[in-house]
Amino acid sequence: MRRKVLLDEADASTEGTAVKNAPSSDSSPTPLAPPHPQRRLVQMHRENPAEVRRELIAGLSAAPAITSPKFLYDSLGSRLFEAITELPEYYPTRTEAEIFDVHATAMAQVIGPVGTLIDLGAGNCAKALRLIPSLRPARYVAVDISIDFLEHAIASVQRKYPALEVTGVGLDFSSTLQLPPDLVRGRPVFFYPGSSIGNFTPAAAQSFLAGIQRQAAGGGLLIGVDLVKAIEQLEPAYDDALGVTAAFNLNLLRHLNRLIGSDFDPRDWRHVAFFNREASRIEMHLEARRALVVRWPEGERRFDSGERMHTENSCKYSVDGFAALLKSAGFEHTRCWVDANAWFAVFWAQA
Repeated sequence: MRRKVLLDEADASTEGTAVKNAPSSDSSPTPLAPPHPQRRLVQMHRENPAEVRRELIAGLSAAPAITSPKFLYDSLGSRLFEAITELPEYYPTRTEAEIFDVHATAMAQVIGPVGTLIDLGAGNCAKALRLIPSLRPARYVAVDISIDFLEHAIASVQRKYPALEVTGVGLDFSSTLQLPPDLVRGRPVFFYPGSSIGNFTPAAAQSFLAGIQRQAAGGGLLIGVDLVKAIEQLEPAYDDALGVTAAFNLNLLRHLNRLIGSDFDPRDWRHVAFFNREASRIEMHLEARRALVVRWPEGERRFDSGERMHTENSCKYSVDGFAALLKSAGFEHTRCWVDANAWFAVFWAQA
């Protein structure tokens, strides 16, 4: 499951566009007025509603229907994911936090001096805050799709560390990760916690990691990875007894209605989550409870009873398997820390 990406409710119709009413997609950075001499915001992500609509309709028209997991994270979806992380069944968040708490000093010794700490999918910056005292970077760059939320998050980082240079970057890095060169000063360390790498297929993950490696010369990557474990442990984390994950998945339908004007009724669908052994991943789907037709302006899709829409993957790795993936992406030396149960791993990979 992805890390939380918080979106303003007012901007939910454009999936977290950081500049309201932005007319088109544009990757050129737009500096925003800095509220603090040591803090600034850079806008690089402008969602084009027409492109979002085309992407979603293409996915709904496919066989089987599929949507990107990023569309799970409107404002309500983000709050539901926060609730998921509090559930006893959902082990990744607390297990990763335990690894950082126990091994932060050892990580800092292995990583060495940090010029710029680049936090991918920073959210509320809470995970970086656990490491900043140990890594002691000269500059912190928080990257997230929602710059509105980043503005508040990096302000809290600045209050805690007033001498630290802090920059928030509004960027959908899942499709393109290319930071302005002036943002990175000194030895770069990319930070990608939360097992979000699992949302990529292994091939897409290799390509994504290779893109980081090319930008991390002299530094490296610190990344959280969920490990293969017993199905009895895996599946409840994505299908909890209280039904919070089910609500999180079903909320996608209301978000789609806002984005493309469709008429999904969440009552017509059920949440399905299971571990696909062959692909070594958790899959989340929405399954039609009855035969139905979903309509949107100028289009429709018929679903048979029991037909599914694929909403998210979460790939699970072995320690050796992920180390090999890092090597194939161009990283050299790796180091790994795991929890006592070997449920989760944090890797350091030298670029």
